[in-house]
Amino acid sequence: MPIGKPIPPEESIGRLRPVADVPQPEAKASAPAATNGGNPSPSFVEREPRRCLSDLVLPQSVIAALDVLKSRLRNHDLIYRQWDFQSVDPGGMSTAINFYGPPGTGKTMCAEALAHELGKPIIEVSYAEIESKYVGDTPKNIVAAFDCARRADALLFFDEADSILGRRLTSVTQSADHGVNVSRAVMLKQLDAFAGVVVFATNLARNIDGAFVRRILQHVEVPLPDESCRRRLWDRMVRPAVPGRAELDFMVLAAESEGLSGGMIKNATLIALAKVAQEPPASRKLQQSDLREAILAAKAAQQAVGDGPSQSFGREMLLERV
Repeated sequence: MPIGKPIPPEESIGRLRPVADVPQPEAKASAPAATNGGNPSPSFVEREPRRCLSDLVLPQSVIAALDVLKSRLRNHDLIYRQWDFQSVDPGGMSTAINFYGPPGTGKTMCAEALAHELGKPIIEVSYAEIESKYVGDTPKNIVAAFDCARRADALLFFDEADSILGRRLTSVTQSADHGVNVSRAVMLKQLDAFAGVVVFATNLARNIDGAFVRRILQHVEVPLPDESCRRRLWDRMVRPAVPGRAELDFMVLAAESEGLSGGMIKNATLIALAKVAQEPPASRKLQQSDLREAILAAKAAQQAVGDGPSQSFGREMLLERV
């Protein structure tokens, strides 16, 4: 959608639709795969977004940040021409946003919902798709991703972008180190030249190079869900068709699941449903104790296997807060 075109107001934030209800559009390649010295280049794919804002369970701070971003796009002519911000920022066409926070908090879904709000397809790129062991190929892949987004007028989404946005190396001792710096310099140049919307999702926000911090319009923390969001997540995860749902206390579940991300709440729900599903048909009834057991197992795994996301994630970063 061109800059300045009105964006329809978003729907009020409500309960998520089940994944089965969300149409899964067929993806299509934006450009055919090429080869660089025998090394196949990635074929970036555009597709329609699968989520909209009304699907998300997010804190108000994230919703407010998305509203500001939409206002920047909707009111481009007003801000840049009538209010003469173009004299301050002569280019003014590129818009980049970074969603940062612990894993499983919905950063990818935010990118999908933003693409839906803007009426754009989305091209999702992971670092594994653009990184190459061949010298010079990674910068070419970065350029190819931006070129595909231009041709498709798509929102360009870099998932798990910590490596892409990391600090440039000051002590270059081998060609691989030089290649890392070249790749990041190319990313900076592409951001400056891109007249579209770029979204990054990062887990390790403190590692972002200062040059990227300045070029990204908004850095939006997507934190672990608070108690209100957790209650809404449980209400969404346990669908009306689940036997025993009416007897569950979602407020208690919200209190007991403190510290869990939305992704972990989804996993805990699935484990509890699988436990109930193995019972004889007459005994299939989800109980509070099933979900409590799954919550305790998720917390134990969080401590034993992972680092355990922290509510204070990224608060030491000198980033624009919303």
